[in-house]
Amino acid sequence: MIAPSILAADFARLAEAADAVKGADWLHVDVMDGHFVPNLTLGLPVVEAILRSTEIPVDCHLMIDDPDRWAVGYAEAGAHNVTVHVEAAADPVKIAHDLRAAGARAGLSVKPRTPFEPYVELLRHYDTLLVMSVEPGFGGQEFTPAVLDKVRRARQLVDAGELRVLVEIDGGINSDTIEQAAEAGVDCFVAGSAVYGAEDAAKAVEALREQARRAM
Repeated sequence: MIAPSILAADFARLAEAADAVKGADWLHVDVMDGHFVPNLTLGLPVVEAILRSTEIPVDCHLMIDDPDRWAVGYAEAGAHNVTVHVEAAADPVKIAHDLRAAGARAGLSVKPRTPFEPYVELLRHYDTLLVMSVEPGFGGQEFTPAVLDKVRRARQLVDAGELRVLVEIDGGINSDTIEQAAEAGVDCFVAGSAVYGAEDAAKAVEALREQARRAM
């Protein structure tokens, strides 16, 4: 699965950016509040506008403080997958329940330096594990290969039937890094500059998908 990150698109033309990646599996939308991460991007009203502009399932990644209060609003708006950070959630089990009750998949994200093992039991309440391969907050950063150890462990648990999560990765995914991420066991690849920096975004999506398929 390829999820183009609209963070890398022209914010003055978000509807056109969504249309440019027809054929993508998900459309990844980064919500940053300037508190949990130092950057500020967009919020629920803009996400609602994006949802009205595309039929691609929207994958909301909430890099925000107090997701316990705000996350369910994105699910109620129609987001397909809503991911919160374990480092920010006060009651992640309740968040997962609320997101699912509102009709969305529930995703849990870990930063590059956040260990995976302490949250295995918690992930039994979730549908998606988002492994950050850069520090959250800004696009265009270099991929951190060390996080693939977390991906490999998650893949082992999924393949053994101990977890039922889709493994997603976000940060520095491009033609140079997608194959090693695929080999480690990633299911869904978030790609920003590699898609929206290409001359043809839709063709870039297909090229990345084919690379991942070959590596798998």
